[in-house]
Amino acid sequence: MPYIPKSQQQSVHEGKVENAGQFNYLLNQAIDLYIDQNKLNYQTCNDIVGAMECAKMELYRRLVAPYEDEKIAENGDVKPFI
Repeated sequence: MPYIPKSQQQSVHEGKVENAGQFNYLLNQAIDLYIDQNKLNYQTCNDIVGAMECAKMELYRRLVAPYEDEKIAENGDVKPFI
């Protein structure tokens, strides 16, 4: 659980996210809201883990992989992929 100072929590709720701890806090708040609205059970936990995993994979596919390809073209590849 991300333990950010209470003084930062309101600004995060207002959309100002400046570091990984605040981002983690924001994600946990969304998860907590989903649990509150759907009760804590296996299905809800499975929904959360599945959504997070798919979001991670989509982020990698759409943002990270193209960025890495750009850097390979810019700086050259590394062993053993050369």
